[in-house]
This record gives sequence, structure tokens and C-alpha cells, in this order.
Amino acid sequence: MERSTTLRKNPSRETCEGIIKRILMTEVLEHGSNKHFRFASDFMNYFESLYPASDALTKQVQRAIKAMDMPKDEHGFYIVNKTSAQLENEKEISHLLQNANVSIHPMEQVETVFLSINSYMKSYLVHLLETTETFQGKYITIVETSNGLLIYTENKNQLLILLNSLTI
Repeated sequence: MERSTTLRKNPSRETCEGIIKRILMTEVLEHGSNKHFRFASDFMNYFESLYPASDALTKQVQRAIKAMDMPKDEHGFYIVNKTSAQLENEKEISHLLQNANVSIHPMEQVETVFLSINSYMKSYLVHLLETTETFQGKYITIVETSNGLLIYTENKNQLLILLNSLTI
């Protein structure tokens, strides 16, 4: 009777990446954030429970971590589902938003008014509406469209009364 011993071979780098993502996602879902995994070696207990411990396995896990290009938070823990480039972009966006004193306007209360106007007059009218004191505070923004202007406002009735008084 022939006995075959089946040794589990090391996982591919892609398999390691998938396993690492699952580990980190589980960590985030259970604890709210990653508080256990800072280094490739932190994943080794899990991998060694599935595959024979070896230098090749360690190197494969290290390659997977490197290929995933995961950034780390301020405490040195891996951030799942973001690359270092994505994190840098988010930091840059945050920096710009803070420096520009950006205010956020939810659009639930916003209404629109459309002004149909000839294309050669649109830019000039936008300039006048933006610089005339009469219209200050009457709109949130004005968007040029293919055949007119779309005005977003929080007080449509006031804006309509003002516009109608100027078109008489």
C-alpha cells in the first residue's frame, strides 16, 4: 500500500495578498481599526497555520505586503484598501480644504432657477451677478450651461422676485 504525503506548497504572492486583505478587513470589522498588524511578521502565525513554516513562505508574505503598497497610520499599523499614493492624495485634499476654509453646503435645501440667455451674454451676466451687491447672498453658485445659466439658491422665491423685478 502506497502512502502519499501531500505537502502543502507555499501560496502565490496574489494568494498571500488576498489572505492579508481578508485578515485586515476582519480586524477592521471586529475592532473598528487595525491594532495588531504593523509588519509582515505579524501575519506569519496565520500563514504558518496553513502552510509549512519556511524562509520561502516568509519572503512570499513580505513580497505580498510590498506589492500591496499599503500605507501605515500614525501608529504604524497597516491601512487596508488604500495605497500609499491614495493616502497622500487624501492628505493633500484635506490640506487644501482646510487652508481654503471650505464650507460644505448640503444640497437638500437648494433649489434651482434657470435663465435662458444667448451664449455670448452668459459670461458677462455671471460677472454682473457676482459683482452686484443686489445679488450678494441670493445664490450659492451659478453654472453656465449650453443654453443659459443655472442658479442654485436656498431662497428661490426671493431670487425670482428680484429677477422678475429686473425683467419688467
